[in-house]
Amino acid sequence: MTISGGRRKQPTLAQLRAFTAVAEHLHFRDAAAAIGMSQPALSGAVAALEETLGVALVERTTRKVLLSSAGERLAVRAKAVLAEVGALLEEAEAVRAPFTGVLRLGAIPTVAPYLLPTVLRLVHDRYPQLDLQVHEEQTAGLLDGLHSGRLDLLLLAVPLGVPGVAELPLFDEDFVLVTPLDHEVGRRTGIPRDALRELNLLLLDEGHCLRDQALEICREAGREFRGGGAAPVTTTAAGLSTLVQLVAGGLGCTLLPRTAIQLEATRGGKVLTSSFAHPAPSRRIALAMRTAAARSAEYEELAAALREAMRPLPVRITGGADRDATRYAARRGGSCGAAAAG
Repeated sequence: MTISGGRRKQPTLAQLRAFTAVAEHLHFRDAAAAIGMSQPALSGAVAALEETLGVALVERTTRKVLLSSAGERLAVRAKAVLAEVGALLEEAEAVRAPFTGVLRLGAIPTVAPYLLPTVLRLVHDRYPQLDLQVHEEQTAGLLDGLHSGRLDLLLLAVPLGVPGVAELPLFDEDFVLVTPLDHEVGRRTGIPRDALRELNLLLLDEGHCLRDQALEICREAGREFRGGGAAPVTTTAAGLSTLVQLVAGGLGCTLLPRTAIQLEATRGGKVLTSSFAHPAPSRRIALAMRTAAARSAEYEELAAALREAMRPLPVRITGGADRDATRYAARRGGSCGAAAAG
């Protein structure tokens, strides 16, 4: 379809947003709700886009919506166009006034409860014009959100080893062994790693990086699991608080990052904590951003401010000026943080 002067009519951003929402949800009502548009307006926008492009994008049936072959191909392009437009607006906002507007921060569940008080206090005191929005998800969901543009910055365990993602290291922290009150290794220091070979270790559910880290620590200690990677337990938990309650009930032991100890393991005095011999197993926590993020300079400044704010925590600050002085070996491979030797 052409207009005066022989120029092809251009699709609008509203049409592209409507189509990508339909492509994601495959349901007009859900898609309309997701982008805050009425269902008739969304249907009209998709129809207008089809007319502009001269191709059928969706197949409408009485039960569901399907993408046509052309729709599947063009949905990828439409999503990329919207991402670039978002980056353009984000960069313009960053140029106008750094540390203003919305910053969508994602954090993993084994970090969020223990570090967010420090993060929120820093943002409130130093960046009062910044509208910080926090989303707690597991690593896979956070990375998907970062790539899609749904999230701007992530707070999680590294290394990630993901193309297109840059890491800004914040600190390393040791893992601590948590045991029932009557356990023989309770409240000991200098525990050798090979003690993990015989312990009944309780783990988080599948999908948590901390579960993978704990299993890797056990493998490095010489513990072998059936099937090459299966967890040696039948009891798991969705969060660290539940893990500690299971330990308190005598079902086994677990590993906690040191930043979680004060909140999770000191309430009620029902568990004991023990430290490992040097070098203790540890993990590295970092901010992660898209490598081409328009606000990368802001994120690097925020990382530097967070390193200073987190110095009172039981961690070893890394990155920035401390990068060369504080290096810890990263776990080989993997898609989430290190089970490193300090």
